[in-house]
Amino acid sequence: MRYAVWDGGSAVVRVSARRHLRRAAHLSIVGATLLLGGATTQARPSIHRPEIGTPVEYGQPARPVAAWSDFCARMPGECTVDPSEPTQIVLTSSVWRLLSSINRRVNQRIKPVTDMAHWGVVDRWDYPDDGFGDCEDIQLLKRRMLVERHVPRRALRLTVVIDEIGEGHAVLMVRTDRGDLILDNKTNTILPWQRTGYSFVKREGQDGMAWVSLNNGVSPSTTANR
Repeated sequence: MRYAVWDGGSAVVRVSARRHLRRAAHLSIVGATLLLGGATTQARPSIHRPEIGTPVEYGQPARPVAAWSDFCARMPGECTVDPSEPTQIVLTSSVWRLLSSINRRVNQRIKPVTDMAHWGVVDRWDYPDDGFGDCEDIQLLKRRMLVERHVPRRALRLTVVIDEIGEGHAVLMVRTDRGDLILDNKTNTILPWQRTGYSFVKREGQDGMAWVSLNNGVSPSTTANR
C-alpha cells in the first residue's frame, strides 16, 4: 500500500495517509457498533419455565357444563377425545414461548363481555370470532390456536373454577410434564394451578365426553362472568 510508508513521502501523501487512517478507524468503529447492535437485536430474552409442579388431583366423573354440551352438539369435533394423543406435553422452551405468546395475544385481542350482553343468554360457549367473548370463549380460542400449531388437544382441558370473587370462571388447563399450568384471560402470566388462588371444580375428561371433578369442588351453575 502506498500509504503504509511515512518517512520520505510528500506532504500531500502524508495528509492523504492521515485522512485514510482516520476514515478506516471510523469505519471500524461503525462496523463494530453495527455488529454489537445486531447481536443485541437478535438476542432472545431468557426463557424461564416454571418449576416442576404437580398435577391437579381428580376424582369421580362430573356432569359437564350445560353450555359446553350445547357447544359440543354444534361442534362435535371440538369436544371429541383422541386416545392416541398424549395426556401431557413436554414443556420445552419453544412450547413455553408458544403458550405465553398465544395467551397474551388472545387476551389483548378479545374484548371481555358477558354472554348476556353478547348473545342475550346467561351462558353460551362459542368462539369469539367477532372480537368479543367471555372467559370460556377466550379459552376456546386459545385452544384452537394451540391445536392448529400441533399441540395435542387431549392435553388442553377446559376447566371450571371458583374465582377470587366467588363466581364461576373458565380457564384452560395445559397438562405438562412440569405440572398443570393455567391460561387465564384475567392475566397474561401463566401460572401453575396451585398459584392461581382459584378453587378448582372440574374439567373435561381425557378419556371421553364425561368431565371429572377436581379437589372435591362444588360446581357453579354457570361460568358466565368475564
